[in-house]
Amino acid sequence: MKKLQILGTGCSACRTLAERVERAVEESGRPCTVEKVTDMADILAFDVVATPALVVDGEVRVAGRVPTLDEIRALIH
Repeated sequence: MKKLQILGTGCSACRTLAERVERAVEESGRPCTVEKVTDMADILAFDVVATPALVVDGEVRVAGRVPTLDEIRALIH
């Protein structure tokens, strides 16, 4: 099961990323856990300097921008 973490403090870009991740997971039918990480200390622990960011199985895959739905789909397959 893939573990997806959305790093961000709740800005509009972070909310957009969360919506896209939820949609991609739902459409994929794959078992995934999705976690929103909003605490700044936890975000910094990932060594991310720009949010939003998407972490897949513990690895930062996208940071500082909102990936397209297709990019997210590719990351969870």
